[in-house]
Amino acid sequence: MPKAPVQKKCRVHREVSRVSTKAGVKGAKPAGATVAQGLVFNTDLGQHILKNPLVITAMLEKAGLKSTDTVLEVGPGTGNMTTKLLERVKRVVACEIDSRMVAELHKRFLSTALHSKLDIRIGDVLKAELPVFDVCVANLPYQISSPFVFKLLLHRPLFRCAVLMFQKEFAERLVAKPGDKLYCRLTANTQLLAKVDHLMKVGKNNFRPPPKVESSVVRIEPKNPVPDINFSEWDGLLRIIFVRKNKTLSAAFKQTSVLQV
Repeated sequence: MPKAPVQKKCRVHREVSRVSTKAGVKGAKPAGATVAQGLVFNTDLGQHILKNPLVITAMLEKAGLKSTDTVLEVGPGTGNMTTKLLERVKRVVACEIDSRMVAELHKRFLSTALHSKLDIRIGDVLKAELPVFDVCVANLPYQISSPFVFKLLLHRPLFRCAVLMFQKEFAERLVAKPGDKLYCRLTANTQLLAKVDHLMKVGKNNFRPPPKVESSVVRIEPKNPVPDINFSEWDGLLRIIFVRKNKTLSAAFKQTSVLQV
């Protein structure tokens, strides 16, 4: 009787098996993980893949992409947005922290003409030096939203714009006006250095797996020329102001003790 053919596991499946084994029992999912498309998506890493092509297309159109552009994408996941970016621009630098997703990207593009335009960088984007780029388009892991926005705004040379997906409440802080309840240090710093526009709301069902929160897309355009200030000193002042925002400013500066910022 002929033997059944043995199926070989690809690199991605081996990676998934290793992740499952680390969870304690072979075949079990790690905490905060969801299985979709044969992959274990770790929601603790903010892995909510944007699956709606209409939302992706709308984001790219709002970015005003040019065929000569280099685009920075953070958290490309399985490459749904990456594909459409590669079709429109000269080069895409995709920053991904999860080696399993990197394997998926290589598998998706390796045998295509688009592969030569893709530069995949593995690691934590907050710890890495950002490349020179023209536009940033990304469905960000929401837990890095604040530090990434500050890293982006202080990046030189200046980029043209960024179109980014955020948690709805975070996006509302970015575009808040003076006097609004949501106006905060993040708002003041962002609007000092850039023009910020709310583009659209995005519901949970546009992602796989669906997040627990609603999302929004924001467009950030750095001001040029850049305001001539010492940003560290300015940010320290804002920390004092917003940590004690229910007090008058004069009371904060009349203290004899040293204020920790």
